[in-house]
Amino acid sequence: MSRAIHVFRTPDRFIAGTVGEPGDRVFYLQAIHDSRVVSVMLEKQQVQVLADRMGLLLDEVHRRFGTAIPPEETDLADLSPLVMPVDSEFRVGTMGLGWDSDAGAVVVELLAVSESEVDESVVLDDVDEGPDAVRVFLTPEQAREFALRSVRVIAAGRAPCPLCGEPLAPDGHICIRTNGYRRGATFGHAVEPTEEN
Repeated sequence: MSRAIHVFRTPDRFIAGTVGEPGDRVFYLQAIHDSRVVSVMLEKQQVQVLADRMGLLLDEVHRRFGTAIPPEETDLADLSPLVMPVDSEFRVGTMGLGWDSDAGAVVVELLAVSESEVDESVVLDDVDEGPDAVRVFLTPEQAREFALRSVRVIAAGRAPCPLCGEPLAPDGHICIRTNGYRRGATFGHAVEPTEEN
């Protein structure tokens, strides 16, 4: 069966977002052009990697080609949530990222999880065989906005433990740095020091 490749050459939006409460969030990427909306599901770490690599790619494009790139301090213009209802096309397995110098665009390709190993030739290519994909062309401004928004979406989850970096849950956290004791819990009573002690 031939693969479906959803191509967005001039997207109105390309954003990361979540559905659910912190600690139980599902992450999505959404590409939107006019009334066409394509959503894909992925892991939080994949969003982080894509945002980080996109920032590095923009810096490299500026260094190599002198292309004007928006600064990291850019204000976010799009703080709107995902378009609802979210209907995921697939779960992302492999991601590709590149620069199209002819179009002056960052190219993002998201490939569906596949039971067979993905041949590199299917990434950023139009071959008939391979997993379904979403391919998005972003201006440098859109790419910078995507990276900045993604960092904000990731940070909106549970706060990290200051000792081990794992997410803190509302009912406590078993921290490996405290030998398994639950942070914030009392295991006995403390004696206040006095002048007699």
